[in-house]
Amino acid sequence: MSAADTTGHPAAPSGAGRPQSRPLIGVTGATGKVGGMVAQSLHRDGQRLRLLVRDRGRAPQWADDVAVMTYGDRRACLDALEGVDLLLMVSAAESADRLSQHRTFIAAAAAAGVRHVVYTSFLGASPEATFTLSRTHWHTEQALRDSGMAFTFLRDSFYTDFLAELALSGVIAGPGGQGRVGAVTRADVAASLSAVLTDLAAGRTQHTGATYNLTGPQALSLADVARTTAEVTGRPCVYREETVEEAYAARAHYGAPHWQVEAWVTTYTAIVAGELELLTDDVERLTGRAPMSLADLLRSLEA
Repeated sequence: MSAADTTGHPAAPSGAGRPQSRPLIGVTGATGKVGGMVAQSLHRDGQRLRLLVRDRGRAPQWADDVAVMTYGDRRACLDALEGVDLLLMVSAAESADRLSQHRTFIAAAAAAGVRHVVYTSFLGASPEATFTLSRTHWHTEQALRDSGMAFTFLRDSFYTDFLAELALSGVIAGPGGQGRVGAVTRADVAASLSAVLTDLAAGRTQHTGATYNLTGPQALSLADVARTTAEVTGRPCVYREETVEEAYAARAHYGAPHWQVEAWVTTYTAIVAGELELLTDDVERLTGRAPMSLADLLRSLEA
């Protein structure tokens, strides 16, 4: 039975000169920021989509194929993924059992017959990475490599949007030293994902097994981020360097579990370790346009 048959969408008639039905693309994170932009872009492009969400009520009104699931619920994942050919896997929300959830979802995708998974990983993913959540991304990549499904990894740097949010608060405080980060905007990550999925849906194979490193056009220190924000917006902003001990103490009042606080702090120590200063042209190669800078993003927010 074809994927089109299993989802209730009639397949295009076969025969000479007649196009086959487009593959069904499953999009996770479709009610979030990056996944939502990807879903909207693919919808405008006329792709066949199934939005995989936790809350049906948050799905966009235009969506006519929506499945409710969570990564840790194997049965719900199997049902939601039935008939899906290509899958965008946006990493799950940060949690202590994130890797377990990812592994459950990947196993369900393989069992459901998904052919190709495009995964949003993180720059420098490694079991020895300073940024603790980057280790989870590496193990998730390994699970996908071992799954038997085709895969493409898009490893993004820290989001420029996140740095802008910190800067617009007036103070960036953390143990980032003079390290630099080639941050990338969510919009550029979404555009890159959309380009890869569009190519795969058209039967192009150049992304199979590929890993792309998505960065912005500049590697900036946190002091650079503060200075650029002040120059572009006219609002005061400073970078206040902390020691690692000060960083843990300053975040203790949130009452967050240790793994979460460690992730927050290693956001900065990964920068000072030089693990995020990489710059590439992967965004431009995938999308056909240069990535946005921090100044570009700030101007768009001010408009």
